[in-house]
Amino acid sequence: MICKQAVLLLLVLTGMPRLLPAQKVINLQCEHLINPLGIDNKTPRFSWAIDDPQAGAAQTSYRIVVSRDAGGEVWNSGIITSADNLVTYKGSPLQPFTRYTWKVLLTGKNNRPYDLSPTAFFETGMMQQTNWQGGWISDGSDIQRKPAPYFRKAFQLKKPVKTARVYIAAAGLYELSLNAAKVGNHRLDPMYTRFDRRNLYTTYDVSKQLQQGQNVIGVLLGNGWYNHQSTAVWYFDKAPWRNRPAFCLDLRVTYTDGSEETIYTDRSWRTALSPVIFNSIYTGEHYDAQLEIPGWDLPGFDDSKWATATDRAAPSQLIAAQALYPIRDVETIIPVDLKKFNDTNYVFNLGRNISGVSEIRVSGTAGTVIRLIHSERVHTSGHTDLSNINVHYRPTDDSDPFQTDIFILKGKGTETFKPRFNYKGFQYVEVISSKPVTLSKSSLQAWFMHSDVPQAGTIETGSPLINKIWQATNNAYLSNLFGYPTDCPQREKNGWTGDAVIALETGLYNFDGITVYEKWLADHRDEQQPNGVLPAIIPTSGWGYQWANGPDWTSTIAIIPWTLYQFYGDSKPLADNYENIKSYVNHIAALYPGGLTTWGLGDWVPVKSQSPVELTSSLYYYKDVTILAKTAALFNRKEDAARYQALAEKIKNAINGKYLNSATGIYGSGLQTEQSTPVYWGVVPEAVKARVVANLAKKVQEDGVQLDVGILGAKAVLNVLSENGYADLAYQLAARNTYPSWGWWIENGATTLYENWKVDAKNDASLNHIMFGDIGAWFYKALGGIFPDPKQPGFSNILLKPNFVTGLNAFKATYNSARGPILSSWEKQGDQLRYTCRIPANSTATFFTPAPWQPRKGYRMPGTPNKDGSYTLPSGTYTILLNKKY
Repeated sequence: MICKQAVLLLLVLTGMPRLLPAQKVINLQCEHLINPLGIDNKTPRFSWAIDDPQAGAAQTSYRIVVSRDAGGEVWNSGIITSADNLVTYKGSPLQPFTRYTWKVLLTGKNNRPYDLSPTAFFETGMMQQTNWQGGWISDGSDIQRKPAPYFRKAFQLKKPVKTARVYIAAAGLYELSLNAAKVGNHRLDPMYTRFDRRNLYTTYDVSKQLQQGQNVIGVLLGNGWYNHQSTAVWYFDKAPWRNRPAFCLDLRVTYTDGSEETIYTDRSWRTALSPVIFNSIYTGEHYDAQLEIPGWDLPGFDDSKWATATDRAAPSQLIAAQALYPIRDVETIIPVDLKKFNDTNYVFNLGRNISGVSEIRVSGTAGTVIRLIHSERVHTSGHTDLSNINVHYRPTDDSDPFQTDIFILKGKGTETFKPRFNYKGFQYVEVISSKPVTLSKSSLQAWFMHSDVPQAGTIETGSPLINKIWQATNNAYLSNLFGYPTDCPQREKNGWTGDAVIALETGLYNFDGITVYEKWLADHRDEQQPNGVLPAIIPTSGWGYQWANGPDWTSTIAIIPWTLYQFYGDSKPLADNYENIKSYVNHIAALYPGGLTTWGLGDWVPVKSQSPVELTSSLYYYKDVTILAKTAALFNRKEDAARYQALAEKIKNAINGKYLNSATGIYGSGLQTEQSTPVYWGVVPEAVKARVVANLAKKVQEDGVQLDVGILGAKAVLNVLSENGYADLAYQLAARNTYPSWGWWIENGATTLYENWKVDAKNDASLNHIMFGDIGAWFYKALGGIFPDPKQPGFSNILLKPNFVTGLNAFKATYNSARGPILSSWEKQGDQLRYTCRIPANSTATFFTPAPWQPRKGYRMPGTPNKDGSYTLPSGTYTILLNKKY
């Protein structure tokens, strides 16, 4: 077998004719990124997918070859008989600052070879701390200094450049330029971390931006979360790491003759204050164009009056590669309306709620002060209203207005201002100028900013309302993704753990977000106390260790790596966080030896009924322990697996012993959250499960077929109904357009999800929140029926359990899984239905026909029938014809 495979692979390599048409290896990724620069992982992960339309297409073997870009193999895996498409490097030790190329050779059915994959590459970065040549520098000012500092370094290159890389780490934020041209298209780099424990650096290819002769590196430093000068209830300004922003930079140049040179940060760098006279990632940015320094980052500029940079200690002992999709200006938003009050007061309406910044173009006399106030809503007068989002701001004076940029004109032609070190959540921008200015709709545009994660899934339905809910959910999710998942992009910008775990599957079905979540899990490890406790917001300056951080919120440490394993088939997040999950679980067990815990916030922002915190928190505790037991078994830690499986049974029995009436099938008092969450988290005994779900359905109907849940119940109720025979009822809840519902928000003009079911709420009133966002995943699961198979994670087998609900005649979901694109689509005409699915190559699917549908008379179902009535489908595209059974 191996010899035959080797011969067939040789045919591909030697250019012999292909044995199979139009089959190729696609989506080659290293560390879940395409051709990444500057990675530090000594054993990187390689993954790929197969584009092969043939029915039953499957990988039977792989061979990975990794080479130095300059030549020479460093790893040849040999031919491995396996369908795995995620493989960890096992070759010679990787060297820093080195480009490696890699390719994969696959065989398919009957051991026939696929086309040789494209050649991909990755570049290593520092790999270890001692490889930095530059030191950390600052401008020597204290934390109260308002203007942001410029830094410049002039240097001369005497030989032609072959390649050049900048490696830059910062405590705070930076904008980097070479010869006055901005380097890269990232925004708000580096990502927010616990700065006194871990700092991130980014790598840029600047080979084409350098020139032989004189060059200048320019750096502008912003405060970010490092030197927070605004004051709010979370004590950002009292962070233990707080200091004046600093940075470290190495520019490594390789010349065409093979020699190398490094320009790095030291006291030879020069510094001066910039026109950015104030910047806060929380409130706004102030810019005085009268203070601009023309040519400051160009060769030939006279910096003799600039100060010498100051040496600084590194903010932490770990400077790590930023290996995730960056924040970018992803979409330009043009205003749909402009209201002019007078020649000093205008309000722009973007027509939708976004996270990001506005950019204004304006002419005026020197010294004119332009204020740009960003809000989610307006008063009846048409002026901006910040009252729903400024409630946690605690200003000490009026010099730092909330969500407000200040631009002071220099008075020369048309001037443009766009913040560098801030983002906001807004739909409206009110412009107030100290002197008359003339503005039109084209004078302002906005930029939708967020972590630029690739889109993975799409939903199209026959219901305009459902389509809008899905889009609003995605807008809210992206508005709250800035290198870590947040709750809202205006009032807080906090990494609330509870919000993130609820919206996790929504994120993963719609976007390829594993790199952001892996970074955030590292933030968890940085923040975890020695006793296992995690804070409610991550990262944190210290707030959240004493409130809001029970298991209903901070189960992120267990649920996120487990869910990543289900979606990607990647066990590394579980391995990285295993001891952290264990420490967290052990702490809860020590505090609550009886198996039930009252630690948590409970069903946050309910409609009217409040379920017991002890029930919901104990359910999350049970889930954490169950994940730990399964992970221990996965890693063959038999003693841990047995111990935590026993603890999980203890918790389950304690929950059911106190809250379940086995005779009636009612948990607690039978509220929607009480009936749905035990089913969702898997503690209900199988013998009474149907009765419990029936009681949930009855309760929903008694409540007028409307929701009576907070965020924990909202995650559970739709899924439990649709997965247990009540999909029509779940769809009625999802498709409502009256209070309380997602559709109610849409009917009231929402383009993102809200924080409160009430559109006129007096508190908890953000209009761009993600904590009710699990509905975005529900569309894929309940209507498309696309589930990862826990027994074969990473969608190597797909569970297809669609529901053809009453009230919806057409539905289509696509999802670009770790194995390739999945399609689940259906269209009804009366009592007949056509269902189409596509199973990617190297995957299989198990299709379940939902009652009351059955194959049409005379129609032969594809695939292999199973004892439970399902069908196993090999890869390929299938159209299944069904009739409704009466």
